[in-house]
Order: sequence, then structure tokens, then C-alpha cells
Amino acid sequence: MQKNLFFIFTLFSALLSNALVAQDTAAIKWYTWEEAVALHKKRPKKIFVDTYTAWCGWCKRMDKVTFSNAEVAAYLNKHFYPVKLDAEQRADILFNGETYKFVETGHGRGVHTLAYALLDGRMSYPSMVYLNEKFERIMISPGYKEAPDLLKELRFAAEEAYKTTTWDEYRNRRQ
Repeated sequence: MQKNLFFIFTLFSALLSNALVAQDTAAIKWYTWEEAVALHKKRPKKIFVDTYTAWCGWCKRMDKVTFSNAEVAAYLNKHFYPVKLDAEQRADILFNGETYKFVETGHGRGVHTLAYALLDGRMSYPSMVYLNEKFERIMISPGYKEAPDLLKELRFAAEEAYKTTTWDEYRNRRQ
């Protein structure tokens, strides 16, 4: 009887431990721009920027469906500093000696100049921006993505395939 209880306890502990590990890797650790820059100074990594707005339905769907995918979360957490950047945030961001600000465009709306710079002024949401370790843009990816499509983009950037092939060539390869 004691052996059975010990076996059940050990099995339950292992299952609980696996569930906690799975839960931990299923969540993306999102950073602010400033947090990612500070971490980058200590340990350089590529930066992934999810540029969104509070009113964007497709942005909310990406959060709920794509960014909650365990494989996407694990890959992002391992290879990037994932940043959430509200393209309409009103707080200033200081980066590389420049202050990026919110600029009103009318009717209570506006745009943050860091989002504008990262997206080359093409303000569509959601848009993902991939930056290398020197904060140089690898690519801009506008629009909603399902998990397999986002994973392909993440691999393209993380594995530095962009150095030897175009995104269109890479995207059309079978993997």
C-alpha cells in the first residue's frame, strides 16, 4: 500500500511539474521598449516589436490566438526580446539620445513617433517589426498572422536567413 501511495504521489508530482513548465513556456514575456533596450545592453538579442492599438480587433485576435500559441511563445522568448508598442501611447520614449513622442493627428487620435519610425510611416495594425542586435530593421510584417506563418517569420529573422535570401524566397520554401 505504501509503495502504491509513493508511486501515485511521484506520478502526481511529475505531472504537476510538467504542467507548470508547459504553462510557463506558453506565455510570452512582453517587455516595454525601455526594458528591452536595458536587457539588450546586458545580453544582446534580436528585438521583436508588436505594434498595435487599443482599438484594433485584429491585434486583439493575435493576442488571443497567435501569441498564446505555446510554440510561438517559446520561440519568441528564446530568440527575441518581445516588445509590445502601442502606436498611440502618449508616454515619451528616450532612445539613442532622441525623444520619441505622441503627436496628435486630430479627433483625439494620434501616433507615437517611435511607431511611425519603425513602420516607415505605414501605420497599419497589427504590424510586427524585426530588429537585429544593432537595432537595424530586418523587416516589417503588417497584418494578422496565424501561428505557423508567424513562426516562419520568426525563424527567418532569428536564423538570419535574410542575409542570404529574400523573404519571398524563404516563405515559399517547404519546411
